[in-house]
Amino acid sequence: MASSKRACFHCGEAVPANSQFQVDIDGAPRQMCCPGCEAVAQTIVDSGLTSYYQHRTETASRFDNLVPEALQQLDLYDVAEVENDFVQQDKQHKQVLLSIDGITCAACAWLIEKQLRTLPGLDFINVNTTLHRATVRWHGEQLKLSEILANIAKVGYQAHPFEPDEQEKIYKQQVKAYMRRIGLAGIATMQVMMFAVALYADLFTGMEEEFRQYFRWVSLLLATPVLLYSAQPFYFNALRNIRNRTLGMDIPVSIALLGAFIASTYATIMGTGEVYFESISMFTFFLLLGRMLELRARRKAAESGNNLAKLMPKMAWLVDNEQVTHVPAKQLQAGQVILVKPGETLPADGHIIEGKSSFEESMLTGEHMPLLKTVADTVFAGTINIDSPVKVALDKVGQHTLISDIMRLQDSAQADKPKIEIVADHISRYFVGVLLIVSVVTYVSWYVIAPEHAFWVTLSVLVATCPCALSLATPTALTCATAHLNRMGVLVRKGHVLETLAKVDHFLFDKTGTLTRGEFQVVNTNAYEGWQTAQVLSLASALEQHSEHPISLAFKPYLDASQTVTGVNNHPGEGIEGQYQNQRLTLGTAAFCKHNPGPIQSDNLVVYMCLQGKLIAEFELADKIREDAQASLQTLHDAGIETSLLTGDSSAQGNIVATQLGLHHVHTGLTPAQKQQQVQGLQQQGQLTLMVGDGINDAPVLSQAHVSVAIGSGSDIAKNSADVILLGERLNKLQQTRDLAIKTKRIIWQNLAWSLGYNISIVPLAATGHVPPYIAVLGMSLSSVIVVSNSLRLLKS
Repeated sequence: MASSKRACFHCGEAVPANSQFQVDIDGAPRQMCCPGCEAVAQTIVDSGLTSYYQHRTETASRFDNLVPEALQQLDLYDVAEVENDFVQQDKQHKQVLLSIDGITCAACAWLIEKQLRTLPGLDFINVNTTLHRATVRWHGEQLKLSEILANIAKVGYQAHPFEPDEQEKIYKQQVKAYMRRIGLAGIATMQVMMFAVALYADLFTGMEEEFRQYFRWVSLLLATPVLLYSAQPFYFNALRNIRNRTLGMDIPVSIALLGAFIASTYATIMGTGEVYFESISMFTFFLLLGRMLELRARRKAAESGNNLAKLMPKMAWLVDNEQVTHVPAKQLQAGQVILVKPGETLPADGHIIEGKSSFEESMLTGEHMPLLKTVADTVFAGTINIDSPVKVALDKVGQHTLISDIMRLQDSAQADKPKIEIVADHISRYFVGVLLIVSVVTYVSWYVIAPEHAFWVTLSVLVATCPCALSLATPTALTCATAHLNRMGVLVRKGHVLETLAKVDHFLFDKTGTLTRGEFQVVNTNAYEGWQTAQVLSLASALEQHSEHPISLAFKPYLDASQTVTGVNNHPGEGIEGQYQNQRLTLGTAAFCKHNPGPIQSDNLVVYMCLQGKLIAEFELADKIREDAQASLQTLHDAGIETSLLTGDSSAQGNIVATQLGLHHVHTGLTPAQKQQQVQGLQQQGQLTLMVGDGINDAPVLSQAHVSVAIGSGSDIAKNSADVILLGERLNKLQQTRDLAIKTKRIIWQNLAWSLGYNISIVPLAATGHVPPYIAVLGMSLSSVIVVSNSLRLLKS
C-alpha cells in the first residue's frame, strides 16, 4: 500500500504499486508513474535541463502518449499544403504561432525555450506563459516544423498551430471556471450573512449559547468549500510568488483568508471569540468578481482580433471551367477563381476579373462607407460584397491574407508593456511589502494595547489595503484603449504609443500617399533622342513594375511584355535603375539621373528617364490631395499642434500642397537621410515628434521619430516599420487617436490616484480599528470595480 501512495516526480500523480519506471535526477532515483513521464524526464536530464525541477511552481501535466506513432504523425505538418495554412515564410526563414497545452508556470516556458534553443537552425523562440502561446522562427533548410513540435513533446507539452477558435474555447473555459467559483462563493455569502446578522444582533439582544454555536458551525460548513475551492487560485498564485521570491497581491489575500478561517474555526470549536466566516465568503466573492471583470477587460483587444477570424466564411463558390461548386474555404488556393454573391464575405485576397460591385471594408478599416470596385481592383478577405456578383482571382489565401496580418499585429501588440505599466507593477509589488510590514506592526501594537481586538484589526488592514485596484489601474485602461483603436481601424504595434502620443507636439508628414492619395496619373510626356511616347512609357512601366512606390502605379497601364529590364535596384527618395539591352536605364529625380533640367515649368511632379546618362524622356505626374486632409490638419492646428511637410518632391507641388493645407513648415527635395536629419533637429530642440509616412520607403525617418504612423494600404501591412498603422483612407484618425491617447492617460492617472488614494487613506482608519472586516471587504472590492468600470469607458465611441 505504501508504494501506491507515492507521487510521480514529474506529473505528481499516484505511482502504481508495481511501477518500475524511474529516472536519476540530481543524483537520486525519482519514481515515475508511466513510460511517458519517464521518457519526458529522461529527455530533460539528457538535455542538461534538470534545473527545471528546481524552478517549477507546479507539477507538469501527465504525458503518456509519447510513442513513436504519435511523433510520426507530426510529420504531417511538413506537408506543403498543410504548412501553408499557418506558417509564414520568406526566402530563408519560416515563422509560426503555436498554442501549447500543459503550461502551468514560468518554469514551463523556460524549459521549452531551453530545449528548442539546442536545435540547429532555430532563429527565435518566445513563450508567452499568460496566453500559452509560442512564437517560433527557424531556417527552413535546416529545421522542420515537425522536429520543433516533437522536441516540445519530448519535454512533456503538446503544441499545435494557433487558431482563434481554440483560444476562444480556452477563454470560455476560464469564464466558466470563474462562474462556478463565484456562484459557490455568492450562495455561501448570502447564507452566511443571514447567520452573521443574527450573531451581530446577539450583541444587543442576547442569544442562547446553543443557537449561537449552531449558527457558527453552519457558517463554518458553508465557508469551508469557499475557502478550499473558490479561493484556490489565490493560494496557487501566492505560492508561486513566494517560490519566485516576488511580492504579489495574492500573498496578503491568502494570509487574510487563511488567518481568518483558522481563527474562526478555533473560535467555533472552543466556543469563544469572534468568527469571520461572512468576511471570508464575501471577500472571496467580490475578489473573484473583480478578477473576472479584469479577465474580460483584458480579453477585449484579443476578442477584436478573434472577431475578425469569426467573420471569415466557412464555404466558398469555386469556379472551374464555368462549373460552380460549393467548397470549404480552407481548401482554396492562390490562382483559383471564386464567385462572390451579394451579401457574402470574401474568404481570401484577390482581384476582380469579372463584374463590379461595392464592398464594405469596415471590419478592416473601421470605415462603413462601401467602396465601388471593378475589374483589376484588389479585394480583401473579410470584406462584404454589397451589390452584384463578381468573379475574383485569388492572390493570397489562409495565413497570407491582409486580415491574417492584422490579427497577428493585434496579438503582438499585447506583449509590449509601456513604461507607465511597468512602473505601476513595481509600485504594486512594493506596496505589498509595505502592507505586510504595516500588518505586523498593527498586530503587535494592538496585542499590547487590546489583545482581543488585535486579530480582526489586522485582518481589516490586510483586506482593506489589498492593492487589487492598483494592479488593474494601468493594464485595463491600455487594453480597452487598444481594443477601441482596433475597431477604428488603427493598429498599434508598440506598447509605448499611447503614452508617448499624448505628449507629442509636432506632427510631420510625407506628401505622396500621405497628404495626397498617391494615385498618380501621367498627364504629359516629352520624348527625346528619337524615342516615341509609347516606347518611353512602356519602358518606364517595365522598370517601375519592380517598385512599390506610389509613382509606379502611374505607369502600370503602359506595361508591354516585350520590354524587359533586368538588374533593377531601388534608391528610396531618388529613383530606380536597371539594365536595358546592356545599358544603364535610370528613372527618378534630375540629380539621380545626373541631368540638368531645362526650362520646363510645371506645378506637377516631373520625373526624368535617362539611358546611359542621356535624357530620353520627361514625365509630368499629377496627384490629388486627400479629401479630409485639410479638415484633419485644421483639427491638429486647433489643438496647438505644429505641423511640417517633409517630401522628396522637388517640384512646386510640395509648396502648393503645403499652402492649401496650411502646414507651418515645408521642406522639399529631401532624401531619406535629410528627412531623418530634420526630425533629429526638432528633437534636439526638445520637441516630441510624430512622423506620418508610407511605412516602407520612409523607414529611416519613421524609426527616428518618437512615434511613427503609416497609412496602411493593401498587402504591405506586414512589411510596415511604423509604430501605428492607419487602415483606410481617413486622416482624421490621427486626431482621434491622439484624443484617445490623452483620454487614456487621464483615465490611467485617475485610476492610479483613486487606488493609491484609497489605499493610503484606508490604512490609518483600518489600523486604528475604525473599519470592521466586512466593510474592508466591500471597500476593497468597490475600489477594484471603480477602476475597471472607469477603464471600460475607453471602449465607448
